[in-house]
Amino acid sequence: MDPVGSEHSALPQGLVGEEPDTVQRILLTASGGPFRGWDRERLSTVTPAQALAHPTWDMGQRITIDSATLFNKGLEVIEAHFLFGLDYDRIDVVVHPQSVLHSVVEFVDGSWKGHLGYPDMRIPIQYAITYPTRRPSPARRFDFAGNTLVFEEADREAFPALDIAYAAGRAGGSAPAVLNAADEVAVAAFLQERIGFTSIPRIVELALEQVEHREIETVDDVIEVDQEARSVAASLVSGAC
Repeated sequence: MDPVGSEHSALPQGLVGEEPDTVQRILLTASGGPFRGWDRERLSTVTPAQALAHPTWDMGQRITIDSATLFNKGLEVIEAHFLFGLDYDRIDVVVHPQSVLHSVVEFVDGSWKGHLGYPDMRIPIQYAITYPTRRPSPARRFDFAGNTLVFEEADREAFPALDIAYAAGRAGGSAPAVLNAADEVAVAAFLQERIGFTSIPRIVELALEQVEHREIETVDDVIEVDQEARSVAASLVSGAC
């Protein structure tokens, strides 16, 4: 779980003081990564260097690649389900390349509460440390004047990782653990140039099909599933090379 992430820090600030039954849905924003607007054919040519060049955030290698595939947003959807107790049908994703609006809560009366701020991880990290109070921050201030905020539907055909993650979340049990482990193996293989960019979601999807689904009751269960998923994903990578 990542409650210090910008989205999962923003959401409870929108939910504070509100009754659960007044929440219609929550909306997570995705930057769209460096390949926003690309089709699957063009995505098949992506190199690791291109995928690591995120237009908004400066992050580690795996999360940067996950942002490019939209797997990171799928993982955040699963996290939001558990953190805020909402059904997956009430958690949506919208592409917002400026990364200024971090999340939105829609209420049953049609009103919205959004959390906005310049994309700087110092803001949610500081809030986690100083909660429930706020302190002055060195982060850059966002100026509404002269700025345009863009919102688009996610291209789920070009970026199937999002729907794969939703399906794993809805399946529950071992599926989210398989999703995470297989994705990590596939991302590492892509960074090593052993597989192509579009093979990442396919390997994860196949791993979810091949690893037997079961319920998770203990930490040992999670470790066992994680190891099995990594083994299956590694075999799939070898077959794809």
